[in-house]
Formats: sequence, structure tokens, C-alpha cells
Amino acid sequence: MDNYKVIPIKKSDTKSFILDIHYAKRLPMIQYPFGLYYKNELVGVVTYGLPPSPELCLLAGEENKDKVIELNRLVLKNNKKNEASFLVGNSLKMLPKPKIVISYADKGQNHNGYIYQATNFKYSGLSQKNFDWLSKTENKHSRNIKKINIQKNPENYEKVERSRKHRYILVVGNKREKKDIYNKIKYPLDLPYPKGESKYYENDTDIETQLLLM
Repeated sequence: MDNYKVIPIKKSDTKSFILDIHYAKRLPMIQYPFGLYYKNELVGVVTYGLPPSPELCLLAGEENKDKVIELNRLVLKNNKKNEASFLVGNSLKMLPKPKIVISYADKGQNHNGYIYQATNFKYSGLSQKNFDWLSKTENKHSRNIKKINIQKNPENYEKVERSRKHRYILVVGNKREKKDIYNKIKYPLDLPYPKGESKYYENDTDIETQLLLM
């Protein structure tokens, strides 16, 4: 990866990537943003932050809840070969440690999580079945729809099943920290990786991990 580097960036530097390129078109809660530079051009971003669900922070018990973060956005401008794995792998090295990193690959977007497989995340199965309320009259994200509005005008909303997501988990830290935390995680960690066609980051599906992660 000559002429590439990964460095911490400002939250504001991620905005155009997340809102203009990423399919969700929504800014998550960002604590640790990193940028992928090719020469002097920012060509990709990855961000980490608190999971939206407080319950998820307890996946390794109360004593480890402050260590849980979510890799919540990964966006590449051109998605050239090995860019995704280079960005994720190097950003993981720069996170404060120990941390429990969780991330999801959305089946509804034909994502299988190959980048997480390439960077040694453990596969933990599918997220639980759930649903969203969508407005028939407004272009609103489901999180911005209030229950009271649904109750007042139910004819303006429809209930749709939410696409399930592949869940990946990685502990970063020293050997002792990793062993101790992995033993406390409540989700399965040794499931076989999902395979199949993937819409994004398919250039990373046939590579071996090139980085020694902590």
C-alpha cells in the first residue's frame, strides 16, 4: 500500500463521506474518526462510537461496558483493492485499549462483512429480528418517527421487517486482556463466516490478512 497512510481526523472531515456516499445517509455518534489518505487526498473514513443500544454495551458484563464501541461507518471514495482492510486494520491499532469492537454487515444491502473477516473479527451470527415504522407521507428515518404520531394517524405509517445484520466482534488489547474479555462475551464467537455475493468491498474477499492486529 505505497503512498497510503491512516491517521486520526476530525469528526467534521467524515461528514461528506457519510452523508454523500454511505447508503444510510445519517451521521452516527462518533468518538474515534480515522482517515485513509492516498498521497495527500482523503479517500476513505472509518468511525467508531458508542453502540446505540445500552444493552449491547453489556455483552461482556457490567465490568466491561465502558470498553464497548461500535465500528459504525466505513466509507471509501473509490474502493480500490485492499483499501478497506488497510484502513480498518491500521485504525484498530490506534484505538485506546482494551476495547471491544462490534460491527454489523447489513444483509439488506447485500453485505457479508468480508472486510471484518479479512481483519480477524470473530463472527457472532445474526442480529435479532425486529421491525421499523416507516412514514407513507414523509421521508423520515424510522428513529425520527414518534410513537405518538403513529397512534394519532396510523394510516400514515406502515410496519416493515428490518433486515437482519451479520454481527462481528473483535477485542483489541494485550494477550491477557483479550483472553479475559473473550471469555466473558455472551454471544457465540466461533461461527463460520458467511459467504456469498457482496455489493461492497468485494476487492477484499480474496486477500489474506496483511496486518498483525493487537
